[in-house]
Amino acid sequence: MRITGLGHAGMFIETVGGNIICDPVLGPSFFGSWFPFPDNRGLDWERYGREADFLYISHRHRDHFDPALLERYIRKDIEVLLPEYPIDDLEQDIRALGYTNITYAPAGEIIQRGDLKLMITPLRAPSDGPIGDSSLSVDDGTGSMLNQNDSHPLDLEKLLHFGKPDAYFTQVSGAIWWPMVYDLPLDAKQNFARLKREAQNKRAMYYIDKVDAPHVFPMAGPPMFLRDDLFDFNGMGRNGESIFTDQKQFLAHMKELSPQYDGQLFIPGTLVTIDGGTVTTEQTLYTDAEIAHIFDEKWDYLEEQRASRQQEIRDEEATRAEIIPPAEMLAAIKEWWEPLLKKSRTIRLGVGGHVRFRIGELDMVVDFPRAKVREYAGEECVYWYTIPADLVSTNIRDHEIDWSNSIFLSMQFSVGRSGKFNEFLTTFLKCLSVDRIEYVENWYQEQTDQTEDAEIGEWVVQRRCPHLRADLTRTGSVDEDGILTCSMHDWKWDLNTGRCLSTSGHPIRSSKVDDVTDPVLREAS
Repeated sequence: MRITGLGHAGMFIETVGGNIICDPVLGPSFFGSWFPFPDNRGLDWERYGREADFLYISHRHRDHFDPALLERYIRKDIEVLLPEYPIDDLEQDIRALGYTNITYAPAGEIIQRGDLKLMITPLRAPSDGPIGDSSLSVDDGTGSMLNQNDSHPLDLEKLLHFGKPDAYFTQVSGAIWWPMVYDLPLDAKQNFARLKREAQNKRAMYYIDKVDAPHVFPMAGPPMFLRDDLFDFNGMGRNGESIFTDQKQFLAHMKELSPQYDGQLFIPGTLVTIDGGTVTTEQTLYTDAEIAHIFDEKWDYLEEQRASRQQEIRDEEATRAEIIPPAEMLAAIKEWWEPLLKKSRTIRLGVGGHVRFRIGELDMVVDFPRAKVREYAGEECVYWYTIPADLVSTNIRDHEIDWSNSIFLSMQFSVGRSGKFNEFLTTFLKCLSVDRIEYVENWYQEQTDQTEDAEIGEWVVQRRCPHLRADLTRTGSVDEDGILTCSMHDWKWDLNTGRCLSTSGHPIRSSKVDDVTDPVLREAS
């Protein structure tokens, strides 16, 4: 088995049973904001498109799904491996490009092609990517690998029943706009960014230790930001206010914490060969000196990329819609969103207030409790966004149902909030279709039945995390102050009160072990 890095989360897997091209992206993505780091244009894309037998797109995020690249390089009769998602947005996207040879991959079931075994493990929670994320397991008899990608599976036993992989590929640098675009003082941004990086590292190490593969390849980020207004957000930020740990930085972190694992750089042109458990790597695109320049002189490299790629940014800007006049824009959003708001009872209660949007000359408010969209009239708001009018006009023209997968990951906006992060608001803004709203409303309702308890240290808590239902006996730890931390996303709860410390809502059921056992013992005696 041979695996070639294509940049970001992309890879080309050559096996005895056929070749799989995964998440190929050239970009730029998200309104021209994200470029793969390092530059991957020098790869032989014609060859990969010509020789691929299978196409696997893990999820709809535009740094994984690049329609322009697929149109240019990937033939229409290729067999598409489709994750089993509860809604068919990804399938519709793929079919719209002309791909019809689709293999539906049942969740966690093995697909056999001669000696080649494949398994796709999808995730389906509202916060999993754009309502769905997935990983790919591959074994062809000569070697095995797990492409976990951006996914954060809760049930690793199901994922690993496929077998322990020889090589493990996983995201270590998350895709998020917090805290970079928030209305915060610089020192607050620096502190929040540091905490976010630490949480990402902690989560990545959790999976690395649980999967326990001997060879580890960090991937799926970070991006390059080459727009002038975003340039300082590269890496950890010009002033330490950003969250994007690069591959080399994470490898140093992993070596310090878990030196038993063989961590290797996986960038465009990295060729990984797996043969009978032996894993070797070589670089086919960059020289050692070029790699040293990319990582050790990163800002110089980024400046060179910025200077040479402004035309790509201008080309993207030329595709945007003409700005819609304020009154027409308000009418269009009102007609689109109000029917969805009326279907969103759990979300409306979860947001619980007004959200202001300043979009060019339009100043509007979304009244979640009353399911109304109207002009802003001085109401007190829990969140407030400032978004360029051309981005919103383009999303209206394209009826883009996921503003997370477009405007927000572009980071070409600013936002402030009163209080903690509100997951319900973010969920609404990436669920702007009837199918998505109905799905997440049903999902939230199903999560309310969390009746099983478990002991963690000196505490009895509900076994399932209120966030994404992780098994807290595996992912949770409690400190001496009674603060429970779930390692999946570093959310925290004060078990003395049950209050979530990471966001509004999401309380947890908890009590001291003695408070549970003492009455039982007294009754028994």
